[in-house]
Amino acid sequence: MREESQSAPAVDESSVMMPEHAMAVQKLYESCRATFTRNAGSFPAQGLQRVRSILDSIKPSDVGLDENAPIQQNSRTNLLGRINGRRGKVSPAISYLHLYECNYFSMGIFCLPKSAVIPLHNHPGMTVMSKLLYGSMHVKAYDWVDHNDVSHPRLAKLVVDRTLTAPCESSILYPKSGGNMHVFTAITPCAVLDVLAPPYSAEDGRHCTYFRALPYASRTGEYVVRCIQIDKRKIPNRGAKEGAVSS
Repeated sequence: MREESQSAPAVDESSVMMPEHAMAVQKLYESCRATFTRNAGSFPAQGLQRVRSILDSIKPSDVGLDENAPIQQNSRTNLLGRINGRRGKVSPAISYLHLYECNYFSMGIFCLPKSAVIPLHNHPGMTVMSKLLYGSMHVKAYDWVDHNDVSHPRLAKLVVDRTLTAPCESSILYPKSGGNMHVFTAITPCAVLDVLAPPYSAEDGRHCTYFRALPYASRTGEYVVRCIQIDKRKIPNRGAKEGAVSS
């Protein structure tokens, strides 16, 4: 559920008798609330660093997760699955655990079974911070070659191609750099905590768009691909929440 303003705290702001894991989430919330005060593509570097520092300190137990126990599905969990292109083979379902959302930022956790894939997607006009809580995943991320080009298909350059294994530092992407479009592949069961600022919003033109990356011959020495937009209707069980696909 999205809050229309930041007037109400995510949880009780009193730290008296507050469980340790709730305090960690509260600390992250308060830092996000202080930093993301408007729907903007850029934010103060000091504020972003403060949020990243808190993300770096968060452990699975801080958000109520046990990497050795299966995710329990409930009313606050969305499922996301996809066709991975191998003749109709379906990727394992992904759980999305919603933590908080307002007009300015959102917090949520993706829990991926082994071999699950979050397909290539973008974050238009958004700053996104991600923290791998447990497990290993491979990340490929791209930025547009020409941000003024609106043609389809469109050229993008590879900026991230690596495997992350927890514990590791959080990562950040920006509207025009850092790998604004990315795809996640779970090497082992894993979980990712995402902070989006601002969140996806169809009303504000921040649609989540899926792509397929095809090789393209580049003369610049960079690894460049052609990104072809995918019809969302062809990605089954995408999740009831448009903003569920983030990272």
